Amino acid sequence: MLAMPSEYGPTARHRRLAAELRRLRERAGLTPETAAGALGWSRTKLVRIETAVNLPRVVDVERILDAYGGNDAVNAALMKLARDIRQRGWWASYDDVFSGSFAQLEDAAASIDSWQTEVIPGLLQTEDYARAVLESGNDDLAEVDRRLQVRMTRRVVLSRSNAPQFNAVIAEEVLRRPVGGPTVMRRQLQALLADAERPNVSIRVVPASLGNRPALGDGAIVIFAFAAPVELDVAYVETMGGGLYIEDIAQVQRCKVTFDRIRGAALPEDESATLIARIGKEAHHA
Repeated sequence: MLAMPSEYGPTARHRRLAAELRRLRERAGLTPETAAGALGWSRTKLVRIETAVNLPRVVDVERILDAYGGNDAVNAALMKLARDIRQRGWWASYDDVFSGSFAQLEDAAASIDSWQTEVIPGLLQTEDYARAVLESGNDDLAEVDRRLQVRMTRRVVLSRSNAPQFNAVIAEEVLRRPVGGPTVMRRQLQALLADAERPNVSIRVVPASLGNRPALGDGAIVIFAFAAPVELDVAYVETMGGGLYIEDIAQVQRCKVTFDRIRGAALPEDESATLIARIGKEAHHA
């Protein structure tokens, strides 16, 4: 599976806007030269916008759409996209320890599918559990504190009025791994059960007894789906070389198929909750 490096993630919307503007020009039957002439620009300026080299001003996007015509609804969506690209999210304050791409996608997504094989999904982690995860291999306590602030702030997305639908699938081994010790893990499992009661949260567990489960040996998968028609879905996959963001439609679709296979092998939500509760009791007696 081909993928793009993680640092490319923050430009997903920018790339989408550029591609849509190029598509509209071609649909209008205009060459870069004739379109640039109609706009009163140099060909270089237009090409740099269409190839996502330059981020266009909102007024430039409005001018392009007026020149090309097209569907009013699509144009309105593109104008919103042009404005949203320039907005600074809360994550900009943490750029010293955190690339905002993941949080940006979480913040904008209408639904998030998450398959985890090593740790509890970040949006569902308790503070103590998250600290234990972040402290693993990191002796810089100040950096850990900053990263912890980011992780706890990200959780807010699940409780806001327009919260995304969050579909978490977790390997049973993750639930049995005593990250932070038995007490921390027990509280984390209790928090999972509480989060599972949210109307926009689904938590399902792939039992260890399944053996040869789908995608065995692969890493985590997170898929961000968006409501706006001009925003393509994005997949994030974890590999030995680090996290990768995927935007190619065919590749994202393959990730969706893989996630659906894994989710299909997981226990139903009620049986998953029963298993989580049972593991929590075992942790209590550990």
